[in-house]
Amino acid sequence: MVRFISRVACALVLLTHVQVTDVRAQDADTVWVQIEAQPSLALAEDAIRGYADRLQDVNGFSLGGGWYGIALGPYSREDAGRVLQVLRSEGAIPRDSYIAQPSAFRQQFWPRGADALNTPAVTGPQGQQVAEEAQTAPQTDAATEELAEALAEQLAEDQPTAEPTPQPQQQVQDQVQPVVTPAPQPAPEPEETPAEARRSESLLTREERMQLQVALKWAGFYDSAIDGAFGRGTRGSMAGWQSQNGYEATGVLTTRQRAALLRQYNAILEGLDLQMVTDQTAGIQMILPMGAVAFDRYEAPFAHYEPTGDIDARVVLISQEGDQKTLFGLYDILQTLEIIPTDGPRERRSDGFTIVGENARIVSHTEVTLQNGRIKGWVLVWPSGDEERRTRLLGEMQKSFERVVGQVMPSAMGADDAQSIDLLSGLEIRKPVMSRSGFYVSDTGHALTTMEAVAQCGRITLDNKVDAEVLAQDETTGIALLKPVDRVAPLGVARFATTAPRLQGEVAAAGYPYEGRLSAPTLNFGRVEELQGLSGETWVERLSISSLSGDAGGPVIDQSGSVIGMLRPASADGRQLPPGVSFAVDSSVLVDLLGKAGLSALAGNPDASLAPEDVNRVGMNVTALVSCWE
Repeated sequence: MVRFISRVACALVLLTHVQVTDVRAQDADTVWVQIEAQPSLALAEDAIRGYADRLQDVNGFSLGGGWYGIALGPYSREDAGRVLQVLRSEGAIPRDSYIAQPSAFRQQFWPRGADALNTPAVTGPQGQQVAEEAQTAPQTDAATEELAEALAEQLAEDQPTAEPTPQPQQQVQDQVQPVVTPAPQPAPEPEETPAEARRSESLLTREERMQLQVALKWAGFYDSAIDGAFGRGTRGSMAGWQSQNGYEATGVLTTRQRAALLRQYNAILEGLDLQMVTDQTAGIQMILPMGAVAFDRYEAPFAHYEPTGDIDARVVLISQEGDQKTLFGLYDILQTLEIIPTDGPRERRSDGFTIVGENARIVSHTEVTLQNGRIKGWVLVWPSGDEERRTRLLGEMQKSFERVVGQVMPSAMGADDAQSIDLLSGLEIRKPVMSRSGFYVSDTGHALTTMEAVAQCGRITLDNKVDAEVLAQDETTGIALLKPVDRVAPLGVARFATTAPRLQGEVAAAGYPYEGRLSAPTLNFGRVEELQGLSGETWVERLSISSLSGDAGGPVIDQSGSVIGMLRPASADGRQLPPGVSFAVDSSVLVDLLGKAGLSALAGNPDASLAPEDVNRVGMNVTALVSCWE
């Protein structure tokens, strides 16, 4: 047994020498990316300052013959290729840049005092030790390598083989419950020498190398391109991070140090319990913050993940069959939901869309795509003011999203009899603070309404689709003139009476008594009772007509189809009117406000006498729903 152990120890020593020799060969194989050459030192220095302001690893060398070169590096050949590809594609360096050997360069003039051609790739005391060991290590021949391999095989044969632990067969998951897969926890890595760190680093993928640069940038040590190339700038940032965190500043992160850096970077996500969720019913697999949300229910086309703790967050998975028309319809419908605020960028494409909505309370991000007749996507709703954590979580969700082939949510999933006009598949539809009536007074969409409808509104809309702003108002009479943000063409424009209303004359009031719950205005008929208010006001008429709060701001029309006034709120002046009693602002006051705003009122025909159905048509065409939003 002692003899066998000695043979193994000998083999390990030989293998160690082989590895050190490989490190020495790798460090010697350094190259540069030459990006420019100038015929004078002054021109070269002018050009190099521009590069140094936005790139890492910028150097200047004499090329001989009066020429001066600008180069990035030093890099390994693999890293140099990455730098060349990334920076050329971004337009950061000239298209004719190329990889150059160190022998092409002579004395260094930038940075001043630097000697990059003679700087070892691994810095620090441990790096120097590795270099010295590599220089003095004996070379191995084929026989030695065969002996090492044989001993390693013998060691493996002498070790007892552990029987695999039988795993219970995975239960078939209920189609109405998503599968949550806990994220695997990596085993702790032993500390490494710089040589071992170099070897483990060489096994990283380009994406893993870029992730380290992202983490170094987040930590404040790296400020250049995320290209996956570990040049002097990246090495310097690694050394800076090592020094600040109590490690020896070698400029090469060990496996344990890389894990520590990424733990720091991901610390903001602690407590969110990011897990890969496979929702078979929705046919979607992606990372979700299961420490903040939990699956609640299906209501096609949505899978609802509701908040479970202090974070007011939610996730909605979207899954349905459909075509481009269905996709565009979903795009419009989603923007009526309370969880998707109106402010924020939107992008609709032929095969998908992205919606970002934000207000003082929440930020929501929606991504939906159409593939092979199936529409799938998701919505993340997160509290405002937690932007860094939201952005990091969003990135994880975007990278992990996958479609489960062949699975889509049935259209009747979760349907029941408990439905509400204020809900869409379990999601609350965005509702205005209040809605009142108004009527169009110009062919470009200007509208009159009551000031009650527009007071302290974050947003005003006409007919729920056109944004508007207050152009003029009269506080005494309580009327407001609205101007649409975008030009519109209403179905009809009000014409105003040119004579005083007849007492006991029949009139009709058009409006939205239920504040938009009905899709079209309604008309109530009554009479003119008095041509003044109860206190003798000459700018109002008293009517015997029933009205509700939503009718306020609507037009009052006589039998000629002309507007004789605008209906006032039922509780105007702080008094609650008895049933059947209403007041209207006289048309002369309305016309006067239009004139002051630079608009001309259209005159009605006092001699006309319209049938009731024609009066109804006039009222329907000119009346608008005016909504006040937060």
